[in-house]
Amino acid sequence: MNQLKVGVILSYLSIFITVIIALIYTPIMIRLLGQSEYGLYSLIGSAVGYLSILDMGLGNAIVRFTARNRALGNKDAEAKLNGMFLALYTCIGVLTIIVGMILYCNIDNMFEGSLTSLEIKKAKIMVILLIINFSISFPLGVFSSIMQAYERFTAAKIASLIRSIMIPCFTLPLLLLGYGSVSMVVISTVINILCLLFNVYYCFKYLKIKFFFGKFDRVILMEITGYSLFVFLNAIVDKVYWSSDQFILGVFSGTVPVAIYAIAMQFINLYMLFSTSISGMFLPKVSIMVANKASNIELTKVMVKFGRWQYVVMAYISSGFILFGKDFIELWAGNNYSQAFYITILIMIPLTIPLIQNIGISILQAKNLHAFRSVVLIVISILKILVSISLAKNLGGIGGALSTGVSLIVGNVIIMNIYYHYKIGLNMLYFWRNILFMSLPVILSTTLGFFINYFFPQSSILIMSVKIFIYTIFYFMLLWLIGFNSYEKDTFTSLLKRILKVITILYSKMNIIEKLLKLSK
Repeated sequence: MNQLKVGVILSYLSIFITVIIALIYTPIMIRLLGQSEYGLYSLIGSAVGYLSILDMGLGNAIVRFTARNRALGNKDAEAKLNGMFLALYTCIGVLTIIVGMILYCNIDNMFEGSLTSLEIKKAKIMVILLIINFSISFPLGVFSSIMQAYERFTAAKIASLIRSIMIPCFTLPLLLLGYGSVSMVVISTVINILCLLFNVYYCFKYLKIKFFFGKFDRVILMEITGYSLFVFLNAIVDKVYWSSDQFILGVFSGTVPVAIYAIAMQFINLYMLFSTSISGMFLPKVSIMVANKASNIELTKVMVKFGRWQYVVMAYISSGFILFGKDFIELWAGNNYSQAFYITILIMIPLTIPLIQNIGISILQAKNLHAFRSVVLIVISILKILVSISLAKNLGGIGGALSTGVSLIVGNVIIMNIYYHYKIGLNMLYFWRNILFMSLPVILSTTLGFFINYFFPQSSILIMSVKIFIYTIFYFMLLWLIGFNSYEKDTFTSLLKRILKVITILYSKMNIIEKLLKLSK
């Protein structure tokens, strides 16, 4: 099994563990912290998170240019690139400290009308810790990107899995002992840096990478700058989409609306994770295809092939959330967070389309034709902020979600589909014929789901689990009958066989252990 297949499997395993952790850890965390403290934690994470855009698109540039050098077999050029990227990221780390301190010095002015003096004091401590986290993460992040360029997804995903498990394992005891949001930031900072140091070790030990710190190649530097500029703009767009509403609510409404919005964003982030964890692994593959002069027909087939699988997953999650999400949030987080359901729906539905098309972004980046998308979305984002401020003042989190949803439809759906089809040469009509064909079983199963809710309106964990199980059977049965093509049926059957094989192996091992225990007696 190659690195890509293992990476996909580990991606979904990582998602599964992330979901389990979120389901168990988050409700305990928000109850131990309280709504205001959780809102403060989310607000500061959102505000300082803007420092991540100082990456300036260089992470993607490392993947693209290293993958290109791998295709060409140029090790000397690769060593020069590694040295240049590490030097650039070290400078970005220093810049992060400077920008972060400016933010630190202005916390009082930004939040004096919405936070208490104690909350501002905690906010300042968390900002310092997060500045340290980001400033170290930038230069160490070079090694993570190199691993991705080498398609070493197994090691990268295992490190990510370990990080996902360690953070709640170390944080929860501190919360139970009475420590608050500051302790959570301390733990996440330490574990993040340790995982990044593992990537450094892996690159030197197994990839045998080399660094050359000579004079920068001005031609390559200009090419990287041109490429990274628009990836950088994309990063700004992403931060505006997913962080500005919490920041705006924090400035005008305080920590409680931020806490509710943060719960909604947990579901949105998990939703995006199911799509981006797979598509992110295709940038090296697509970069190599483009370097080898792959036709637009071949690239379209790649986009459709994986877009269909992504649609299967995304439609299952979104339709399931529409049917059962409100009751789940009230049982899981509490009635105080019920508004998070409507916020999530307003964002989740329009977000589905760009998520099933996000391999198209990898194609744009590989072709170095992502400038148009960046410019369009940055304009849309500026308009979104202006609309969000007005709507958030009057409608709270619902207003912020509404502006986000509309901006997604205009920028990522309408404009980008036209651009993919007419400028890039991808056959989007063929793409949408495939997706619309698969929508019939999704619509039928969702309709059946509404009937399930009608006949079983009670809300409890047990009843909800039974309803979700019944819905899942209907969903995949209808997909098998009228949605899947022959390739997808073979793949789905193969996946089920592997799952059953794993279960059988685990069951046999349990029997062996049981027999050994009996013999020991």
